[in-house]
Amino acid sequence: MSGKIVNNYASLPVVFVKGKGATLIDTDGREYIDFVAGIGVNCLGHNHPALVQAIQSQAEKEIHISNYYNSDIGLAYADKLLAASNMEGVYYGNSGAEANEAAIKLARKYGWLKNGKKTGKHIIVTLRKSFHGRTLATLRATGQEKFHAECFAPFPEGFRHIQAHDDIALESVFDDDVCALLIECVQGEGGVNLIDAQWAQTAAAAARKVGALVMVDEVQTGMGRTGDLFACQSLGIQPDVITLAKGIAGGIPMGACLFRGPAANVFAAGDHQSTFAGNPLACAAAQAVLTELLSLGFLQHVREAGEYIRNTIKSWALDNILDVRGKGLMIGVDTKRRASDIQLQCLKNGLCISTAGENTLRFLPPLIISDMEITQGLAILKKILEEN
Repeated sequence: MSGKIVNNYASLPVVFVKGKGATLIDTDGREYIDFVAGIGVNCLGHNHPALVQAIQSQAEKEIHISNYYNSDIGLAYADKLLAASNMEGVYYGNSGAEANEAAIKLARKYGWLKNGKKTGKHIIVTLRKSFHGRTLATLRATGQEKFHAECFAPFPEGFRHIQAHDDIALESVFDDDVCALLIECVQGEGGVNLIDAQWAQTAAAAARKVGALVMVDEVQTGMGRTGDLFACQSLGIQPDVITLAKGIAGGIPMGACLFRGPAANVFAAGDHQSTFAGNPLACAAAQAVLTELLSLGFLQHVREAGEYIRNTIKSWALDNILDVRGKGLMIGVDTKRRASDIQLQCLKNGLCISTAGENTLRFLPPLIISDMEITQGLAILKKILEEN
């Protein structure tokens, strides 16, 4: 494989040229079942006709006009997204890290205003094993020490990390210095760890008791990934801020920070901006995605497909499988073997999977994956797991 792209990603030895549904095709014409979907980005799979049509049609009109002006599609999509999420306003961005940066800045300004325009109410509480992005601030928000490499120090301060489901921590972590609670509804990069609904509701109540915002990072869990349009719905909490990215535009780079209630009127002109954010092409793609997600039976398929995958893997009763968990089509499988070794063997046999830690396989297939593609992919995985 040739090329001069920096290998920050430790890219695997394959070059893809096209795809259809949940199937990818490499330069040699070989087909692979895709259980990665661009790390949860390609929610409608590859070459979905509605998405392709939306992108092509918008490209013929306008691609980018800058945020000095509004676009008709940008306004239309905002209306549709806010109605679906029960939120009041949206800031468009280009990625999950950007969406979370916007949320962090919004929370800090909210705390400053709440504190009489004085510093002090600036602490954001996040969870251990969380992941919120690769910028310096979002890395510091991330509750995993392996991401706090000394070579990138010093990191921004103002974050406290607690363990999920620790009731005692909830009694002490929230004080008048806290401006926000930020949690993932399912911890993706941290190992596909589920968050208990009752604990999440208790944590949200504790945050609000000290006048702090409740913010949910739905970069990976949002847009139908867990079988609900937004994973916070299954936790029974109505957040003040929701961050989105990955699947929001089906493959076109986009992120969003949604806000409501006490967070709705915090940002003012000049507080946070981005050159490419909310360009008409991304908004057109995002509107096509949301229309599909809201179509009759779509989310039910996500729930059923995820349950089928989890139940099938459990039924194998293999000694080297330690645990299977997840929601919808966000699935984690703990094994006795190194996950990266299994990932490579699966790739060699025609299956793309990802990892979430040293011993956890992570499945994020396209939400439109067919029963046939699931069956083919699981057959490859079973064969690899049975070999060792």
